[in-house]
Order: sequence, then C-alpha cells, then structure tokens
Amino acid sequence: MKKIFLLISVLILTGACAAPPPANREATPPAAASPAAVAMTEADAIAKEKAVWDTIKNKDWDAFAAMLASEQVEVRPEGVADKARSVEGVKQFEPSEITFSDWKYLAIDKDAFVIIYTAAVKGKNEGKEFPLETARCSSAWVRRAGKWLAIYHQECALKPAMPMPASKAEKAAPSPTSTPAAAPDTGPDPIANERIVWDLFKAKNYDAFGELLAPDFVEVEPMGVYDKAGSIKGVSTFDASKAVLSDLKTVNLDDDAALVTYTVNNPIRTFDPQGERHSSLWVKRDGKWLGLFHHGGTPVRTPPPPKPSASPAAKAP
Repeated sequence: MKKIFLLISVLILTGACAAPPPANREATPPAAASPAAVAMTEADAIAKEKAVWDTIKNKDWDAFAAMLASEQVEVRPEGVADKARSVEGVKQFEPSEITFSDWKYLAIDKDAFVIIYTAAVKGKNEGKEFPLETARCSSAWVRRAGKWLAIYHQECALKPAMPMPASKAEKAAPSPTSTPAAAPDTGPDPIANERIVWDLFKAKNYDAFGELLAPDFVEVEPMGVYDKAGSIKGVSTFDASKAVLSDLKTVNLDDDAALVTYTVNNPIRTFDPQGERHSSLWVKRDGKWLGLFHHGGTPVRTPPPPKPSASPAAKAP
C-alpha cells in the first residue's frame, strides 16, 4: 500500500541602556514578530501532517503537491520515490478511515523538524479494498522562503516487540590493549557518517556508537520507537558482521542537517529476505555532526513489471 505522508527570533532589548526619547516624540514600539518567525510547536507540526492526509482524502492533488518540497523523497518498499512519483502514486490511494496515535515531535533546528506517529488506515489502493493496516510513520518538514514543506516520509508495518535475548554472564573487564577505540570523526557527508556507524556495529563498539548520537536521538522500528539508550541496547543484540549497505542517497535539509536513505542486506538478521530500507538524519550540534533520527524496517519489495499494453499490430489477425 502506498501511504503518503504524508525560528524562534531572539529580540535583544537595549532600552535599559539607551537614552530616553525626546519629550516631543513618542518612543517607537518594538516590531511584532512576523508569522515566519514564530516557533514550530508539536501541535502545529501535527496539524501540518494531518493536513497532508486531508488532501489525500479529498483527492486534492494540487494541494498535496504544493505541500511537498521540490526535492521531497518517500521511502517505499519498492524504492525511494521523488516528488513526481509521490504525487502520481497517491492518486491510486483512497483512504476511507484513518486513526492517528503516538505522536512524537523532534526538533531538528529552527527551520526543520521530524514528526513521528502511528497510523491505522483502511480503504482502497488501485481500486482494490484493503483491510485495516497499521504502520509507524515518520515525516520531515523544512521551512523554505517562510513556508513549511514536507521533504521526507517513510513507513514500516507495526510489529509486536520481540523479547530481549537472555542476558549472558558478565565478561571480564577488557585489558588496556582491548579497550574499544574512540568514535571516528564525522562530517557533513551523511553517507560517510552512516558507514562509520555500521563499521562500529561490526566491531561491536557500541560505546563509540553512542558517542555519535545526539542526546535527543530517536529510532523508529516496526517493534517500537526508541530513545538513545534503547537504540544502543537494541543494536547490541544483533550481529551486523555480514551487513551490506547499498543504494545510498542523500537529501540536504539545510546547512546543518542532511538525510541519507539506503538498503541493508543482512543474511544473519533481517525481517525480509530482500533486505530493509533505512533512513538516518545527521545534524550539526556545537560543531560536531551527530545522528538525530533513524527509521528502519521498511521491507524491500521488487516493483511489479508494467502491465503490457496491446498494440494494434498485436490485435490484428
């Protein structure tokens, strides 16, 4: 099923140090904040995401397209769609019932944010009825020329949480020669940063991995939504030694935030034999690039071949 997602201005008052205005002239009142300078709130972010779904329900394709950034990407099982493909694909989707829950707002910077939620949807796709389906959804929004636009969306089917493996006996403290290496330096290239992370997984250096995550890091997976501590604990339970990354693509949200999408094939641990689609968001905080958000667990699906069209020659006797 194709489901689309779907500044704080600081005023420095110097009146306390300035001389009083002349008696024959009134003081100029401080300028009011413009609408573009109003900070984004969780309620506003939720309203914008719901508005995208409303354009789909109302089949207002022009309004839907107007809410997407020109470089918008949608991570689907069949691949990563651009804006044009997203607009065309949503025309085949007819939701009749939508229930939202578990909203979570994640600020990126003054001009970007991520909104995470669960959506239970039923309706039609390509004219065929489908039963109620529940998915974890993530969308990223950016402010461009004073207007908020959706730039990224991804979903994965909700699955029950798996039990954690039984704890093993405590290992002896590592000797000085076996102390895990510190985390490598990251930079503005999200592809290079993501490869660093997976190399740390393969080396089982989870302490260094944690150093590369922002304190407010969030991970979205089919089994749940995790904070930084939960994510570090989760990756320590699977073997990534044979994981292979491919189809890496990037989207810049602004000068201090960049998204990378890619496919992971891991014969040791995967939810789907064809692999999974993942996305990670890297942000610049205090001069260092850190992971802020990750969405994984979208299964890879091979797109069906196009339906053959009968040519006049084929119809001729």
